[in-house]
Amino acid sequence: MKVEIYTDGAAKGNPGRGGYGVLMRFNGKIKEMSEGFRMTTNNRMELLAVIVALESMKTNQYPVHVYSDSKYVIDSISKGWVFNWQRTGFKGKKNKDLWLRYLQVHPKFTLVFHWVKGHAGHPENERCDVLAVAAAEGKNLLIDAFFEKEQEKSTLL
Repeated sequence: MKVEIYTDGAAKGNPGRGGYGVLMRFNGKIKEMSEGFRMTTNNRMELLAVIVALESMKTNQYPVHVYSDSKYVIDSISKGWVFNWQRTGFKGKKNKDLWLRYLQVHPKFTLVFHWVKGHAGHPENERCDVLAVAAAEGKNLLIDAFFEKEQEKSTLL
């Protein structure tokens, strides 16, 4: 037995309105999640989708297979870059807040990451894309406070 997590992120403009979509499958059951944000980036949404899915898990008994069309997320984790960034204090790296959040949940699970080609007819990836886009286009968008604060800082410099 294994848990399957499919994720996708979307941004209307980069930065712009954004959202993520998650489809989780375990033992024949499916759970979907999504949220939208008023100002964020695609990479943040891709990463947040993985984090939220893992944080929502009620057990760590089974291997977790994560499927994403984000090379940023898959390569950063599978190739160990994020662990090197952690050792260097994320100097010069974006999305430190989310990577630190990911690093909190990472050790709890046996994780296997899979890259899937986006917009290529993969049913679960396509569903996650629909969820992410709908969330980004939604009415009650959340505030990605860390991102907006960082944006404000960079415009003041």
